[in-house]
Amino acid sequence: MTGDTGLETLLVGIDAACERVLDPLFAADELPTLASIFGRGASGPLESQVPPWTASAWPSMYTGMNPGKHGVFSFLSFEGYDWDVVNATDVKERTLWELLSRHGKRSVVVNAPVTHPPREFDGALIPGYTAPENPECHPSGLLDEVRAEIGDYRVYPAGDSADDYRECVEFRGEAFRYLSDRFDPDFGFLQFQVTDTVFHERPGADDVVNAIYREVDRQVADVIDACDPETIVVASDHGMGPYDGYEFRVNSFLREKGLVETVRGGRGMPTWSQAREDGLKDGRDDGTDSSSPGALERSMAALASVGLTSQRIGAALDRVGLAEPVARRVPDSLVSAGTEQVDFPASAAYVRSRIELGVRLNLQGREPNGVVPPSAYDDVRISLMNELRALTTPDGDPVFETVAPREAYFHGPESDCAVDIVTVPAEYDHFLSATLRAEQFGEPTEPWNHKSQGVVAVSGERVDVREGVGAAHLTDVAPTVLATLGIPADERMDGTVLPCVHPIATTAYPRFESDRDESTANDRVERRLADLGYLE
Repeated sequence: MTGDTGLETLLVGIDAACERVLDPLFAADELPTLASIFGRGASGPLESQVPPWTASAWPSMYTGMNPGKHGVFSFLSFEGYDWDVVNATDVKERTLWELLSRHGKRSVVVNAPVTHPPREFDGALIPGYTAPENPECHPSGLLDEVRAEIGDYRVYPAGDSADDYRECVEFRGEAFRYLSDRFDPDFGFLQFQVTDTVFHERPGADDVVNAIYREVDRQVADVIDACDPETIVVASDHGMGPYDGYEFRVNSFLREKGLVETVRGGRGMPTWSQAREDGLKDGRDDGTDSSSPGALERSMAALASVGLTSQRIGAALDRVGLAEPVARRVPDSLVSAGTEQVDFPASAAYVRSRIELGVRLNLQGREPNGVVPPSAYDDVRISLMNELRALTTPDGDPVFETVAPREAYFHGPESDCAVDIVTVPAEYDHFLSATLRAEQFGEPTEPWNHKSQGVVAVSGERVDVREGVGAAHLTDVAPTVLATLGIPADERMDGTVLPCVHPIATTAYPRFESDRDESTANDRVERRLADLGYLE
């Protein structure tokens, strides 16, 4: 390491960071570096988007555009009733580093979600979330070079211990410092993901959370010391907090209304986390391929066809205390074969993926086997929105804070890929689930989950702290970062430069075009998402 790299702007992304998590650590003087950035810079809450989940929110941050423009709405992409895990080919807009490259600015990007396979730009990139464990990097061969320099760099933690998480945090900082020294960038983006992961895998483990954040603080301090950036931006994609309400199973509600049809057995939607909820999975990540049906799967599907589904077996095992021992031995494919699932082609409306936060209509002419005629679309959607708005919990409280047509949240050429009805749970206190159960309400599957408010801080000599960050939104980060580098934002960006940074006029960039289309097709990635409750 040769010292100061001349870095102009450093963007530190801390997944799920929010005042609820940071403030106690600041007060206890546990995070001196981050506390200094927030204290001497302009800072405040950062409103996330709908939906406030990693795979969609980070592309909104680094493109400055809503999902209706960049095209990523969930961890899953859909073609008809088929699905795949999203990757960089699903991001239909230019990223910060691609825009900077057009202006002769070089970037180093480490661990940014949904960036695999990487696209060409001036600089270096190691992909993050939704990438495989041994991802393609830019330039080609970069990962081998980094591993030779710092050790066995991992995209995902080896386990769920504090040491496993801290190791991942260390890898991020060490890789970023090495690449900054190697490429001498103008802009750097360093993202930490395990600050979110820990809440899904180790809810309530405050000691582990604190240890992770202390390591993040140390790595940020070392990066600042090595790179001496002129401007530092710290931002999160959403917040995190307890879910004190109910789990609401939307497809069970739609089934009662006669809108969802079901099938026993078959592929359906991803069911790994549903299996875990039933006590039939313990989160293995052994890389085994569970896609080919065998004799057991066929037997399970046959049992399901006469009513003996995975859900019922799981409930019975749980009553006698055998759910967890069985979980360690039951293949995912066996559980999937025996699970009662939504019959998407036969249903009029359904939830495909819970984190889309919405209901999809099975529209004729749009879906391969649509059953809702275009002439009935408006009436069906309005009627269903009214029923969803009227829903209350067993305690008599509203289930939803907002029920709205998709055009209230999404605008742009990719909007047709969005849900038809957006359903935002009240205060993000209720856990929306796509799983089918006899009961529509239950205890939240996850006691902690995403909230709508993250944080942002901007620090540097050119930052006007007195102006603050205003009513900052997730999409404001990209134009703000560009402004700190003297680069105009795309006029189609939904965000604007934060008040604390001197604005620069926008300009028109041609829309990103790529005919590259690549399937994620990685069983380990899908299992990883399932283990965190992102896939059902």
